[in-house]
Amino acid sequence: MGKVINLRLVRKQRARAEAEVRADQNRRVFGRTAAEKATEAAVKARIDKTLNGARLESPTSGKPSK
Repeated sequence: MGKVINLRLVRKQRARAEAEVRADQNRRVFGRTAAEKATEAAVKARIDKTLNGARLESPTSGKPSK
């Protein structure tokens, strides 16, 4: 005679394993520290400021900026 298994528990174990795999993938994609986010935001702000300062025309009116 074979071993008796509880299908409900097997399903729950499988669901937990799949959730762990998804969580690991999300940690890799979205898992950045606050310092990394702040550094990236500062770099982006500096680049935007530099580009806007070098703009020859204003983006809305088509007139030269002052």
